[in-house]
Amino acid sequence: MKNLALSLAAMLLPLSAAAANEPVTEPRALGVESSIVFPSDGTIRNWQADRDRGIWIEGRRGEWYYGSFAGICRDVDFAHAIGVETRGAGRLDKFASIIVRGERCQLSSFVTSAPPPSKAERKAAREAEKAAQN
Repeated sequence: MKNLALSLAAMLLPLSAAAANEPVTEPRALGVESSIVFPSDGTIRNWQADRDRGIWIEGRRGEWYYGSFAGICRDVDFAHAIGVETRGAGRLDKFASIIVRGERCQLSSFVTSAPPPSKAERKAAREAEKAAQN
């Protein structure tokens, strides 16, 4: 039994050394204009509307982006699907449009973002907005 434990420890030692040599990745800067290349190629994993003002979009590797609409985008908060119009550029960026129920919603910015807030966080933000207006 003792030999088995020593054998396992000896096998794991090179793995721990390799892990120690892994480069430390810096956290991604948020709020930086960005893009998703070939958005129709399975590069969008998920999305969530920010009422009619914007949209969070999750990329293939779990990275989040936030797109602000140039105006309001009706029905995006209730849509089950969206489309992306890149006008031949092949990238989702601030020059693209989000298509919702046949309506084109032009983006004015498309930046790196943290994940969207939870429902409870969004409710608290709405209540704070209402309180500030009164």
